[in-house]
Amino acid sequence: MFWLQEAAEKSAEHGGESAHHTPIIVQFVNQYLGQWAYDFEMKYTYPLWQKFFKLTIPQIEIFHRKFGPIQIFNTTPEAVFGPYTPETAIPWYTVMFVIACILSVVIIWILKGRLSEEEPGHGQQTLELGVLAIRGMIEDIIGPQGLKYFPVVMTFATLILVSNLMGLFPLFMSPTAAVSVTFALGISSFLYYNYIGIKENGLGGHLKHLAGPIWWIAPLIFPIELISNFIRPFSLGIRLFGNLFADEKVVQTVSTLAPPWTWIAPLFLMPLSIFVAFIQTFVFVLLSQLYLSEVSHADHGEHEEHGHAESSDHVHSELDDAALATS
Repeated sequence: MFWLQEAAEKSAEHGGESAHHTPIIVQFVNQYLGQWAYDFEMKYTYPLWQKFFKLTIPQIEIFHRKFGPIQIFNTTPEAVFGPYTPETAIPWYTVMFVIACILSVVIIWILKGRLSEEEPGHGQQTLELGVLAIRGMIEDIIGPQGLKYFPVVMTFATLILVSNLMGLFPLFMSPTAAVSVTFALGISSFLYYNYIGIKENGLGGHLKHLAGPIWWIAPLIFPIELISNFIRPFSLGIRLFGNLFADEKVVQTVSTLAPPWTWIAPLFLMPLSIFVAFIQTFVFVLLSQLYLSEVSHADHGEHEEHGHAESSDHVHSELDDAALATS
């Protein structure tokens, strides 16, 4: 519902000056911590960016002909993150994501209440419904041995859902509408499932998995699978960002069609926004579990009992297609 504040600020513009759309809580944080963050960035992160993201290959000579210098990367921190000032040193999405982390803990604590097996409250039943849904997905996709990954998967689900829904409330914005946050979540999922693969199978076994079961086409399969794995964090991040960003832009556009009469119109789009928030959480968690299922394997007895090994590739393919279609 940050569209309401933006619409009011746009109507209050004077002298051709553009309104400042930064949430008030972000302004408050930068007022007290912005100078410290700005000094830290100028001293450490800003020089590192300039060093590693402005790479130039020096001039070389081949067959008595000179080539170069060639610029591989030529970008500046300002081009990516905007102007560096104490007022913008801590980006809005960083503040909102920290708030999302705090809200996730508070919401779970409130819903949990006093745990009771005989008379569970409404909050406890809501939490149990979510827990059972995620546990069921893990058992169906990864297998019973995948329950050990439940804390991480549930953390992803809770944090992403809260982040997605924050944009529906005044003075808040969805941190998942920023590509920096969604890429960070995608990279976290990528690092975690690769860590599990190396931990359970060893580095050699994990790399062997990328080569496929047929040795004579392994030289072709390995680079394809390697590239596919490195693309996954970006596909996770872009999918989540694109849907949340598009949803917010639709709401913002509708609210500014004919102000002040259209300020109330986005209220009718809230059911769609809530649906997008839940479905994108589901897709991210589903794909993360699919990636875990590829690197986590039960022992031989469990495979025979549950028939997981024989049908895993077929099931994964169908689930992956369903997730892509849903997103």
